[in-house]
Amino acid sequence: MSALFTCKDPATWRSVHENYWHVVEAKVKSKKLERLLNLDKWYQEELPLLISGRPDRHITHSELVKLMEWKLTRGKFRPRLQQLVASNSEDAVEKSSRKAFSLLPDVKAAIAELSSLRGVGPATASAVLAAGAPDEAAFMSDEAMESVPGLQPIQYTAKHYALYLDKMVEKAKELSRADPQQEWTPHRLELCLWAMAAVEQQQLPLLKDVKAGSLLERRSEAPAGQTPAKKSKTK
Repeated sequence: MSALFTCKDPATWRSVHENYWHVVEAKVKSKKLERLLNLDKWYQEELPLLISGRPDRHITHSELVKLMEWKLTRGKFRPRLQQLVASNSEDAVEKSSRKAFSLLPDVKAAIAELSSLRGVGPATASAVLAAGAPDEAAFMSDEAMESVPGLQPIQYTAKHYALYLDKMVEKAKELSRADPQQEWTPHRLELCLWAMAAVEQQQLPLLKDVKAGSLLERRSEAPAGQTPAKKSKTK
């Protein structure tokens, strides 16, 4: 699943990004997750505008509760987290998130501040920051983490998130330097990695050309007369 992350061709990444919503729609149909499409549209398109439109960036209690619903629908479902997040007061959520955004670009400090809220760990905190500051943060999704070489096994800690974000920031800079058509952000990379992982995990009939292109790129990087060795299956 690290094939896309190691790809240096901006066109390949653009192709994946352009197909993001097609992947979400296909995932919804295959898993009957009708709610996911609406929640993802809200998180990716509406919430960023709400946060950035405020004089002092912050998230409200109802938005945090909905963000947690999005996170659990998009990934692994943990109902206890929904209850814990809902138990925070409106004032606590606004005060903590307001302070967190004011701490940027110190993402580590912002993650720590948001993690003081009940039910909020590094992953949920990263989702809040990615919505309001997509050029500085990326959501800590399982799919993206598993796609970045050198981060396995995944750990849901602030330290592990820092390692993940460093790699995402560097990759975004690399792609932006090579791509005059689009400025890449850590958040945009996460969308691409999630989409590619969803396609591979559920064997969705999408992005076949991209996967073939990634394979050809890997082969072209192998020494003359050699092809990359097949990975042996492990339990």
